[in-house]
Amino acid sequence: LTGWDGDPRLWSVKDGVIHGETTEAAPANGNTFLIWKDGKTADFELRLSFRCNASNNSGIQYRSRHITENPRNQWVVRGYQHELRNEKGFPNVSGFIYDEGGKRGRICLVGEKGSWDKDGKKTESNTLVDQETWNTLFRLDDWNDVIIRAKGNHIQHYMNGRLILDFHDQEPSLTLTEGVLALQLHAGKPMWVEFRDIRIIALK
Repeated sequence: LTGWDGDPRLWSVKDGVIHGETTEAAPANGNTFLIWKDGKTADFELRLSFRCNASNNSGIQYRSRHITENPRNQWVVRGYQHELRNEKGFPNVSGFIYDEGGKRGRICLVGEKGSWDKDGKKTESNTLVDQETWNTLFRLDDWNDVIIRAKGNHIQHYMNGRLILDFHDQEPSLTLTEGVLALQLHAGKPMWVEFRDIRIIALK
């Protein structure tokens, strides 16, 4: 875990993968994160593979802020989150953008192409991927490949090589342009999540 900072009770490296796990004996005190300390996410492309169990959910934070003012724990992060779930039923699937610690909730859902401006969310289409396609695209109980691409206010999420979300954040007071990268363990039911092959490049 060189270059990462998180609750040492909950995060470890096993067989070459980052492993995060909460249990009844070692619960998370609120949502907690493993924070990458060796860089920031601004205009970037991130690639990784993940798998998790279905008892809870996880996420990938990007362009986010490490909260140090009276947090629930030392590793609280707020900002854009790529949701991670081991589920297949829309809309509760991996890949939507969630406003972790913010007020917008589910900013853009899987399948949607849209934007958010001062008047709220606008959806141009919801045809990038549908339930039938997701049933064969997502690998339940197995490794899935994620790409997050962000340049300016344009954000795209890919799952297993397919574009699943295309979003423009056009609300100046809420748009995030730079911040930390972090991996989530969610409060609540015991859970585990694993990450491997994490690669990131800055986009010019």
